[in-house]
Amino acid sequence: MEGASLKESFRKDAQELNIKEYIKRLPSWTKHLKWPGIIVGALMLLTIIGYATIVFGGRFVVEQKDLVLDEMTTVETKDGEVVERIYTKNRKIVPIDQIPEHVRNAFIAIEDSRFYDHSGVDLKSIARAVYKDIIAMEKVEGGSTITQQLAKNLFLSNDKTWMRKTKEVMAAKYLERKYTKEEILELYLNRIYFGEGAYGIEAASQHYFNVSVSDLTVPQAALLAGLPKAPNSYSPFDHPEESKQRRNVVLARMAATGVLDTDEMISFQGSTLGTERKDESEETWSNSYVDLVIDEAAEKYHISREELKRGGYRIVVEMDPAIQRIAADQMKNGEFVPASQGQAEGAFTLMDHKSGALVAAVGGRDFKHGDVNRVKTKHQPASVIKPLAVYGPALMNDNYDPFTLLSDSRQSFAGNFNPSNYNDEYEGEVSLYEALVESKNVSAVWLLDKIGINYSKEYLSKLGLPTEDKGLAIALGGLSKGYSPLQLTEAYRSFAQQGKRVEGYTIRQIENRDGEIIHEHKLEEKEVFNKQTAWYMTEMLQTTVEEGTASAGNYPKALAGKTGTSQLASGKGNSNVWFAGYTPEYVGVVWMGYDRAEEEQWLEGGSSYPTRMMKDILSKVDQQKNLTASFSKPEGVESLPEPIDLPVVNDLEGKLTLSGLALLRGTLEWTPSSDQRVVYRIYREEEGEDVNVGEVTGKGSYKVSAFGIFDQTTYYVVPYDPLTGAEGKPSNSVTLRWDL
Repeated sequence: MEGASLKESFRKDAQELNIKEYIKRLPSWTKHLKWPGIIVGALMLLTIIGYATIVFGGRFVVEQKDLVLDEMTTVETKDGEVVERIYTKNRKIVPIDQIPEHVRNAFIAIEDSRFYDHSGVDLKSIARAVYKDIIAMEKVEGGSTITQQLAKNLFLSNDKTWMRKTKEVMAAKYLERKYTKEEILELYLNRIYFGEGAYGIEAASQHYFNVSVSDLTVPQAALLAGLPKAPNSYSPFDHPEESKQRRNVVLARMAATGVLDTDEMISFQGSTLGTERKDESEETWSNSYVDLVIDEAAEKYHISREELKRGGYRIVVEMDPAIQRIAADQMKNGEFVPASQGQAEGAFTLMDHKSGALVAAVGGRDFKHGDVNRVKTKHQPASVIKPLAVYGPALMNDNYDPFTLLSDSRQSFAGNFNPSNYNDEYEGEVSLYEALVESKNVSAVWLLDKIGINYSKEYLSKLGLPTEDKGLAIALGGLSKGYSPLQLTEAYRSFAQQGKRVEGYTIRQIENRDGEIIHEHKLEEKEVFNKQTAWYMTEMLQTTVEEGTASAGNYPKALAGKTGTSQLASGKGNSNVWFAGYTPEYVGVVWMGYDRAEEEQWLEGGSSYPTRMMKDILSKVDQQKNLTASFSKPEGVESLPEPIDLPVVNDLEGKLTLSGLALLRGTLEWTPSSDQRVVYRIYREEEGEDVNVGEVTGKGSYKVSAFGIFDQTTYYVVPYDPLTGAEGKPSNSVTLRWDL
């Protein structure tokens, strides 16, 4: 190894001696060019390196992620009506083939007339700019092409330095190599700022002219092309004269570059600005609904609010704008429950119960983005819970039907629970039907005690209403956490749709910025009640609206529903009032109350207020939609008979006729009820225990068996309900005897 190293060392020394010998033999005049040649060579090398850096170094300036422009997300109805826009920057990207040629020509004429001739940098423009900078001894003019402007806006700051300018050129060269002229122009027109919050040509067209870019006229295009230089100074709204002058400069440049005839230019310069300011009033009617959309996008589809602001999505929602406007107006201006301190708050939901689509949602009386959305806040549900926690589950048990008699007497239950009816009146026994229609508290608690709390909670869980509470107060909605209007809407849907529950939703589908559907709602139903139970509940809740606790207000079409009122422990007033119900098309809830129930503030009215509001909203919707007049009975279920109202008989009379030797026959007569289903039981008074001697149905007379002339008998009539098995009050008594 050492021999090889010595050999290599000798070889290098020999080469060095040869070079020196060669230099000695050069002519003497060449020795004077040694250092200038080195300097020239170095300069040439630096020039080559600099040029290569400018040409090929753009990849280190350009960030690919910056080429993806922030774009607004639109929230639209299925009919294409834009409800709201969600954005950080008000920008709607449009492809270049949707931007008319005269619009493109306007920008090229004023910003970069040689756009299609250069490769990113226009040397003539740069030379002119450099000359003016030298004369002024400062940076006064730019010679930037459209590509350079795009590079600056996307990747660089606005500092007027030579280093920034160098990077700008590097990036421009890179863009020209990687993209076509049309792609660069598309990025430019969608990127630039036009003032007043409008980014990109489409947003600017909508903002200043209330039209899409595809509908811009030549003068309108020229006006927009003149804005980016100084958007505030040339605003057609704030500075119309300056805007017109700038527009006319653009039109002149278009004529100079040959894209307009002189006659056309003169004609267009004489036209008005043609601007149309949109109504910028702060309408909030859709805010509650869109907040639900944003939440659903995050929770169900994992698209954050920040991503929506920049991602350019198209969210198609199930809102019915007509209903949403009606509901928002009623919540803001309609009659509200009076309250002890200031105004009470409220919430409203309305769902198409066939699909589960929320067609309207209002989260407060004057809801604005950022407010608490009360559609999703939880409160004590009060008696609204009774059909869900007690009566529905009971009807799923073979031991109960709508006419099963329930206890309605003051009593104590386990745990020293002593419920009372709201009017403190008791009937001893009532049917399940009557207990529901009249919202009997004791009967609901008594029935929950019979069917079992755990049994009830199983159904509540299936309805999307889980609770950790374990007491009989569940029957009256006395819960530790409560439920939201949206939860109760979903639960009541089960009665409207043959016992099946769905989760409510707002988003029909989501498209990305390329128009591809990336998410789409799918209907998923879960059966909770059978069809018969659901239909029985519908019929009973209809009666509740027509004759029971939900009779306040007026609505001429089919409506089934239930009210609820939560009282403060102090008894001063109420904390929450509710109405939950459904029509053949929709299911919805109205809640009114305070965000936080406190003893220092209370409601001075009851559930009649949300009931009336729901009926007012439905009445206005009916005027536009012509809602269905009656519910349709599903196939395979039985209709519920009308309850029997037992009459009070107080005009019983009797008469005798001779029917044979020493025998008499009697006839009892009274005024019968118009309901011919009433059974009348005839009793004969006897010592010890009275005897039932017979009965008639729907009639007002009964013939008594023959008895002796010297006998006397006393009779009375008791109305009987064959549906519930309950007897009414005995009539007056009549004694039959033969008076000689």
